[in-house]
Amino acid sequence: MIQRIMVAGGGTGGHLFPGLAVVEELRERVPGLEVKFVGTARGIEARILPGRGEALELLKVTPLKGQGVSARFKSLARIPTAMKEASALMRDFEPDLVLGVGGYASGPVLMSASLSGRPTAVLEQNAYVGMTNRLLARFVDRAYIAFEQTEEVFGKNKSRLTGNPVRREFVEHARLAIADPEGFESRARAVLVLGGSQGAQKLNEDVPRSLAQAGLAHRDLQVVHQAGESMREEVEATYRALGIRAKVVTFIDEMARAYSNAALVVARAGATTLAELCAIGRPSILIPFPFAADDHQAKNAKALEEQGGSICIREADLQVDALGELIGNLLDDPARRQAMARAARSHGRPDAAAAIVDDMMGWLGGAEPRGEPMAAPESEPPPGVRYCGLAMSPMLRLGGSEVALRPATHRPRRPVVVDGAVWE
Repeated sequence: MIQRIMVAGGGTGGHLFPGLAVVEELRERVPGLEVKFVGTARGIEARILPGRGEALELLKVTPLKGQGVSARFKSLARIPTAMKEASALMRDFEPDLVLGVGGYASGPVLMSASLSGRPTAVLEQNAYVGMTNRLLARFVDRAYIAFEQTEEVFGKNKSRLTGNPVRREFVEHARLAIADPEGFESRARAVLVLGGSQGAQKLNEDVPRSLAQAGLAHRDLQVVHQAGESMREEVEATYRALGIRAKVVTFIDEMARAYSNAALVVARAGATTLAELCAIGRPSILIPFPFAADDHQAKNAKALEEQGGSICIREADLQVDALGELIGNLLDDPARRQAMARAARSHGRPDAAAAIVDDMMGWLGGAEPRGEPMAAPESEPPPGVRYCGLAMSPMLRLGGSEVALRPATHRPRRPVVVDGAVWE
């Protein structure tokens, strides 16, 4: 039975938000669920979770990877203290399950949970397993993965191929996109630029000038640009000098709404970004981060490009004028953008969080989804949607498979595979 869950890790939105998606789904199934997050003061969790009313504990732990020799020794020296802190949190909270979402803060917590015999699981969103999850692989009980090849790291018995979980708001917007695709497209009145929760310098510098080249100053479109904290004012000044109406932010709270309002998305190609793009189905230009581990962002972007859902541009090949011409051509061709949106949507997995919670409850036990069965509605559902037997909840057809738009315990899932990668 799952009544208390501890969620450990974070650092970036790509780690934190899949964990939040699983918590949202669990809360729908388990009345009175108790949740405690564990992270660090320098991670995005410290900025986001208190405002959402979530309980957050902070560990004094720092990263090992990407550090100099002196900083690495200091990080190693902090691990025993972090383990003691994690053990104390474990005894105080007594979680029924500890879920790691990636990032260095999850290491001491999951190790402590494993040593104390508590059930443990991790989310692995990428095709290349990060250092923390790689170290934890032999100790955890479950690994919820988004790419088939990562099964090699965790082992077949532990791995569950579910896709990358997205938050519940994305499921609702996915339903709207399927039910009324033409209206959905016609209401999109923005160009969305995403550099991730920490921003991306290359996108911040080049994309505004490319948008000016595409004539955004004279189009009935607004730019929404997530620039990160350090460059927000600089990017805002650039748009102002170019005469482009732009909203420059450090973070976007209602991300699903931002995607839905976007006629075009220009972004990096992290796993969570692609999961969100495909869940709702938006046309995109992806500029992968060139230093991502094992070049996994470029692999993500190329796979989606080959299926017609995106256009991939290597950062080394990025030219302001050429990008501006491409953006202008796409904005002038709504039929092409709609085709790209359909291709992206066909690989969406908005039910990934439900698949994960289904497995958790089959493994550890838990409450059935709430709600009494309802009588079949008199009216027919919109095109692309049908009603299923469980509480007459809508079913969404995505890429040939049908996905329930509310939880359904232990229903089978069929992963969507593109070039050996499972799209979340």
